[in-house]
Amino acid sequence: MMDQSIEIKYRYAFSQRRPQHEPYDDFSVRHPKMNLSQRAKIFSPFDALKGFGQAIEEKLEVYVEKRELTEEEQRQIDQTLAVLHALTANRRQARKNGVCAAAVFFIPCADRNHEAYGRRGSYETRTGTVWKVDELKKTLLLGEDTIEFSELAALQIVESDEE
Repeated sequence: MMDQSIEIKYRYAFSQRRPQHEPYDDFSVRHPKMNLSQRAKIFSPFDALKGFGQAIEEKLEVYVEKRELTEEEQRQIDQTLAVLHALTANRRQARKNGVCAAAVFFIPCADRNHEAYGRRGSYETRTGTVWKVDELKKTLLLGEDTIEFSELAALQIVESDEE
């Protein structure tokens, strides 16, 4: 019933063709014809809630508890740090020696809206050139990453790939 009343009300509009304009009238100048590829972009899907998909993916990430190191593991890390500190005492020595290391370290969950925030995180492995072992700040500069000693789970010196 409703469909018939709408059809009657807009019958004139339905019967009209697409408007025709002169090539250089005001309307044509302000609204030039689009080719089909440009018109298709108008109707392409868009992300109405920017970042929502990414937020959902972040919630799906599985976080683990930070494990406590055994005395043997901690001793091995401390020994490796001492060797790396000696080999990278200053910037020139670090460049000259070009020592590469592989580190496994804990990254706490940074998403304040995630249930794991402040309690759990994930472990990552990075390999790169050791630029500095800072005993005062208790950090290791590995490639472009700064890793705190307390977050290290494993550390070993590896051979460089650039030979």
